[in-house]
Amino acid sequence: MATVKLWSDAEVAASPRVKAVFDDIRALRNSDFVNNFWRGLANDAPLLERTWASLKIVMVKDGALDPLTKELIYIAVSTANACSYCVHSHTAAAKAKGMSEAQHGELLAVVGMAMQTNGLVTAMQIPVDKEFLVW
Repeated sequence: MATVKLWSDAEVAASPRVKAVFDDIRALRNSDFVNNFWRGLANDAPLLERTWASLKIVMVKDGALDPLTKELIYIAVSTANACSYCVHSHTAAAKAKGMSEAQHGELLAVVGMAMQTNGLVTAMQIPVDKEFLVW
């Protein structure tokens, strides 16, 4: 259960700042659907605006990483941070951007391997090899 109110479309329509962000989300995604994350952030219009603007810069703007790779990274980080909502939403986004079942399986294998070896090296407090230090 959410710890904040999830805004209805009627409540969104009554707030020009929130409505502007929701309209932009709908336009960018070419969909009437606005997910619960944004509906929760609507309680704080400046936070909603700031988060949406940042997300567009990082996840939507053309860059060195293609959109699917960005989603795969988001899934991995969300898994490490135990954010079930983000794992689900970004897995759906990755599938919409063309992620195959084989890619998803391989991603999960990499995430699992990294979590295992990260845990081992942390538990053993292995010092970083001088060859790996990047200056």
